[in-house]
Amino acid sequence: MARTNGKIAGGGFHHVCMRVKDLHTSIKFYTEGLGFVEKASWRPDPTRCVLLDAGDGNYFEIAQGDPHKTQEAGLFQHIALRTENCDAATDAARTASAEITVEPKDVILPNDPPLQVRVSFCKGPDGEVIEFFQNNQT
Repeated sequence: MARTNGKIAGGGFHHVCMRVKDLHTSIKFYTEGLGFVEKASWRPDPTRCVLLDAGDGNYFEIAQGDPHKTQEAGLFQHIALRTENCDAATDAARTASAEITVEPKDVILPNDPPLQVRVSFCKGPDGEVIEFFQNNQT
Protein backbone atom coordinates (compact mmCIF):
# COMPACT_ATOMS: atom_id res chain seq x y z
CA MET A 1 0.00 0.00 0.00
CA ALA A 2 1.40 3.38 -1.00
CA ARG A 3 2.16 5.83 1.78
CA THR A 4 1.29 9.12 0.10
CA ASN A 5 0.35 11.35 3.03
CA GLY A 6 3.59 12.92 4.22
CA LYS A 7 1.90 15.06 6.90
CA ILE A 8 0.83 12.06 8.97
CA ALA A 9 3.29 9.49 7.54
CA GLY A 10 0.47 7.35 6.25
CA GLY A 11 -1.65 6.49 3.31
CA GLY A 12 -5.40 6.84 3.51
CA PHE A 13 -8.48 5.74 5.35
CA HIS A 14 -8.27 3.08 8.08
CA HIS A 15 -11.65 2.95 9.82
CA VAL A 16 -14.87 4.67 10.87
CA CYS A 17 -16.25 3.97 14.34
CA MET A 18 -19.87 4.01 15.46
CA ARG A 19 -21.62 3.12 18.72
CA VAL A 20 -24.59 0.82 18.15
CA LYS A 21 -27.64 -0.19 20.19
CA ASP A 22 -27.27 -3.94 19.66
CA LEU A 23 -23.76 -5.07 18.81
CA HIS A 24 -24.78 -8.63 17.89
CA THR A 25 -27.46 -7.40 15.44
CA SER A 26 -24.95 -5.05 13.81
CA ILE A 27 -22.24 -7.74 13.57
CA LYS A 28 -24.74 -10.09 11.89
CA PHE A 29 -25.91 -7.38 9.46
CA TYR A 30 -22.41 -6.38 8.38
CA THR A 31 -20.88 -9.90 8.26
CA GLU A 32 -23.72 -12.08 7.01
CA GLY A 33 -25.61 -9.40 5.09
CA LEU A 34 -22.80 -7.34 3.56
CA GLY A 35 -19.83 -9.75 3.67
CA PHE A 36 -17.55 -7.91 6.12
CA VAL A 37 -15.08 -10.06 8.10
CA GLU A 38 -14.48 -9.73 11.83
CA LYS A 39 -10.75 -9.08 12.28
CA ALA A 40 -10.41 -8.05 15.93
CA SER A 41 -12.48 -7.78 19.06
CA TRP A 42 -11.67 -6.43 22.49
CA ARG A 43 -13.31 -6.01 25.87
CA PRO A 44 -16.07 -8.37 27.02
CA ASP A 45 -19.81 -7.70 26.75
CA PRO A 46 -21.38 -5.26 27.50
CA THR A 47 -18.57 -2.91 26.38
CA ARG A 48 -17.26 -5.02 23.50
CA CYS A 49 -15.75 -3.41 20.37
CA VAL A 50 -15.31 -5.15 17.02
CA LEU A 51 -13.18 -4.23 14.01
CA LEU A 52 -14.72 -5.42 10.72
CA ASP A 53 -12.76 -5.58 7.44
CA ALA A 54 -14.88 -4.13 4.62
CA GLY A 55 -13.05 -6.31 2.10
CA ASP A 56 -10.03 -4.27 1.09
CA GLY A 57 -8.28 -3.60 4.37
CA ASN A 58 -10.47 -0.62 5.27
CA TYR A 59 -12.25 -1.13 8.56
CA PHE A 60 -15.52 -0.33 10.27
CA GLU A 61 -15.33 -0.37 14.07
CA ILE A 62 -18.54 -0.88 15.98
CA ALA A 63 -18.82 -0.52 19.73
CA GLN A 64 -21.65 -1.44 22.05
CA GLY A 65 -23.47 1.66 23.23
CA ASP A 66 -25.98 1.89 26.05
CA PRO A 67 -29.01 -0.09 24.79
CA HIS A 68 -31.29 1.96 27.07
CA LYS A 69 -30.33 5.31 25.56
CA THR A 70 -31.38 6.67 22.22
CA GLN A 71 -28.34 6.85 19.99
CA GLU A 72 -27.81 10.28 18.50
CA ALA A 73 -28.46 10.20 14.77
CA GLY A 74 -26.00 11.70 12.37
CA LEU A 75 -22.78 10.93 14.18
CA PHE A 76 -21.41 10.69 10.67
CA GLN A 77 -23.23 11.60 7.47
CA HIS A 78 -22.71 8.22 5.82
CA ILE A 79 -20.15 5.58 5.05
CA ALA A 80 -19.47 4.87 1.39
CA LEU A 81 -18.61 1.32 0.43
CA ARG A 82 -16.79 0.74 -2.84
CA THR A 83 -18.46 -1.87 -5.06
CA GLU A 84 -18.15 -3.21 -8.59
CA ASN A 85 -21.90 -3.93 -8.71
CA CYS A 86 -24.15 -1.41 -6.99
CA ASP A 87 -27.32 -3.37 -7.81
CA ALA A 88 -26.02 -6.61 -6.28
CA ALA A 89 -24.78 -4.76 -3.17
CA THR A 90 -28.20 -3.14 -2.79
CA ASP A 91 -29.90 -6.54 -3.13
CA ALA A 92 -27.58 -7.98 -0.46
CA ALA A 93 -28.50 -5.14 1.90
CA ARG A 94 -32.22 -5.58 1.17
CA THR A 95 -31.94 -9.33 1.88
CA ALA A 96 -30.26 -8.44 5.19
CA SER A 97 -33.36 -6.34 6.11
CA ALA A 98 -31.85 -2.93 5.36
CA GLU A 99 -34.21 -0.10 4.49
CA ILE A 100 -33.27 1.00 0.97
CA THR A 101 -33.60 4.79 0.88
CA VAL A 102 -32.27 5.40 -2.65
CA GLU A 103 -32.47 2.66 -5.27
CA PRO A 104 -29.45 2.22 -7.56
CA LYS A 105 -29.11 5.08 -10.01
CA ASP A 106 -26.53 6.50 -12.38
CA VAL A 107 -25.10 9.88 -11.43
CA ILE A 108 -22.62 12.19 -13.10
CA LEU A 109 -20.52 14.00 -10.50
CA PRO A 110 -19.48 17.46 -11.72
CA ASN A 111 -15.77 16.78 -11.65
CA ASP A 112 -13.25 17.80 -14.34
CA PRO A 113 -13.66 15.56 -16.25
CA PRO A 114 -17.13 14.52 -15.03
CA LEU A 115 -17.20 11.27 -13.04
CA GLN A 116 -19.84 8.69 -13.96
CA VAL A 117 -20.90 6.58 -10.97
CA ARG A 118 -23.77 4.36 -9.89
CA VAL A 119 -24.94 4.78 -6.29
CA SER A 120 -27.60 3.63 -3.87
CA PHE A 121 -28.26 4.26 -0.19
CA CYS A 122 -29.68 2.21 2.65
CA LYS A 123 -29.95 2.32 6.44
CA GLY A 124 -28.20 -0.14 8.71
CA PRO A 125 -29.56 -1.53 12.00
CA ASP A 126 -28.94 1.70 13.95
CA GLY A 127 -30.15 4.03 11.22
CA GLU A 128 -26.63 4.61 9.90
CA VAL A 129 -26.62 5.68 6.27
CA ILE A 130 -24.66 3.44 3.91
CA GLU A 131 -23.84 4.37 0.32
CA PHE A 132 -22.84 1.80 -2.27
CA PHE A 133 -20.47 3.53 -4.72
CA GLN A 134 -19.67 2.06 -8.13
CA ASN A 135 -17.21 3.94 -10.33
CA ASN A 136 -18.32 3.50 -13.96
CA GLN A 137 -15.26 5.13 -15.55
CA THR A 138 -13.33 2.92 -17.94
